[in-house]
Amino acid sequence: MNDEVESMAEVISVFPDRVRIAVSDIAAFSGGKSLKVGSYLRITDTEDAALIATIENFCLEAANEKGVSRHVIEALPLGLITDGKFVRGGDALTIPPTGVEPATEDDIRMIFQDSVEKIKSFTFSELASNPTVSVPVDGNRFFNKHIAVVGSTGAGKSHTISNIIQTAVASKDGTYDGLNNSHVLIFDIHSEYKAAFPDAGYLDVTSLNLPYWLLNSEELEEIILDTGERDNYNQSSVFRQLVTVNKAKYNPKVKSVFYDSPLKFSIQEVLNALFNTKNETLNSKDETRYMVIDPAAYTLPTDGKTDKTHGIELDGKQRLELYFKERLKFHQTKRESITNGYYADSSLEKFFVRFESKVADERLDFLFGKAAETATLEGTLQSLLGYGANKSNVTIVDLSGVPFEVLSITVSLISRIVFEYGYHYKVLRNKAGETVNTDAPILLVYEEAHKYVPNSDLTKYRSSKLSIERIAKEGRKYGVTLMLSSQRPSEISETIFSQCSNFLAMRLTNPADQAYVARLLPDTLGNLCEKLPTLKAGEALLIGEAVVMPSVVKIRPCSPAPSSNDIPYFELWKKDWAKVPFDNIKKEWLKE
Repeated sequence: MNDEVESMAEVISVFPDRVRIAVSDIAAFSGGKSLKVGSYLRITDTEDAALIATIENFCLEAANEKGVSRHVIEALPLGLITDGKFVRGGDALTIPPTGVEPATEDDIRMIFQDSVEKIKSFTFSELASNPTVSVPVDGNRFFNKHIAVVGSTGAGKSHTISNIIQTAVASKDGTYDGLNNSHVLIFDIHSEYKAAFPDAGYLDVTSLNLPYWLLNSEELEEIILDTGERDNYNQSSVFRQLVTVNKAKYNPKVKSVFYDSPLKFSIQEVLNALFNTKNETLNSKDETRYMVIDPAAYTLPTDGKTDKTHGIELDGKQRLELYFKERLKFHQTKRESITNGYYADSSLEKFFVRFESKVADERLDFLFGKAAETATLEGTLQSLLGYGANKSNVTIVDLSGVPFEVLSITVSLISRIVFEYGYHYKVLRNKAGETVNTDAPILLVYEEAHKYVPNSDLTKYRSSKLSIERIAKEGRKYGVTLMLSSQRPSEISETIFSQCSNFLAMRLTNPADQAYVARLLPDTLGNLCEKLPTLKAGEALLIGEAVVMPSVVKIRPCSPAPSSNDIPYFELWKKDWAKVPFDNIKKEWLKE
């Protein structure tokens, strides 16, 4: 520190969270370099230690009796450079400090670039205030802890996510050929990411196969039950029994079969049994006899009166075996002879109609179509995790064509089976004596997460919230982590959002969203959150356990880019009248 610079600036007060510095000649002090809010200062006490601080604000002091005024800078202490290393925390300086000067490029690089071991270093951004300084994160802590990317429309979330994943996929520990061991599953709600990952596995409603028999109780009933109906309990009780018995029928080698077991069953046979259950009639004189119209078994007198021999005698097991086979016809009720079955009181009528229409809905073929009959659990997992015929690091699940009423269920099912895969793989590896729970960790990317895990208690979001909240709480142990992306963080389930340990907060203009992010961030520092509404496109507040300290960074451009660019409205409007191919649009719309 030379005497000239020292005489220009001096520390005039020190507080636990800030330092005040008086500068007599700001131009000479800065040495001709740009000095602004966010710039770094070096405050020394000895030859061995220097406090690094960042400028938060400055003002001009009132002139003294000689008419001379000074600039007063308030700076936020960040940490100490000692023995050639940067350490967070700044309470080790002796008082009074001996001098102040702008931090050098080497100082700034020491803070960031030298803060992470090379083997763990993962870099996708530079300092917004100094683009020559890259800002690495600890790759293990970054991906092993859940990540949130938030920002208003146009802030650059899709490009940021694409850059992070592209960088991860391109990273290699050596010079081997072929794919590295990264595994990323993207839930793409706007069909944006196919352009950014042309080699990715791509699944949309025409190629996605999520067999209905993988749905758990919450998911199945969310699709087919109307929670507002008076007879919901009866519907659920009958449906659970039919599904469980049918699973046992098709899986005789499985010792314990439960309603939630991911085992094959026939949805058509369950529909048959439900149809028969809602229409069945019984012999009033012997209710173990079911009045199925079957001339080969018995003949009913012309007057319709029964005795104890009329009807087909069935125990509970025989009854369901018969009901699964086909839709039967029953004799009509007759006083003192033929009575309705227990559920033949119209309580199942609406349920059956809704259930049958869902199964027949072509838009839901990815759940209830014929492919479900030949699908396997391992085949479904392989297609989702990039282990299909064409291996890929990234799998994109295009949700743009999924009907909104089953959007959250689709996300729930995929999330849940990936989590359960991680759990059972850990158990398998532990039995084999492996010390690491998985050798193929997975990142699940939820684009526009507020649309299927909102901060809401509505029943239609229940299954997806349960699945994703479970991953948020427990997924790390099984090598399944989350990356949430949203333009409305205040609308995301707080349970999920609060589990994130790393944040990329881009421009946010909504005050409620700004306050929500500021409240949940685990490492708020100074007034950084106040910069959220003024960040440029592509800039972000990077904060969390993986970064040496919170910083405003500029995300590197991704290549190729996702198809999320803004439409140049005015430029297009000024052009000649466009011819729109309505016939082709109709064919695409109706899948003709």
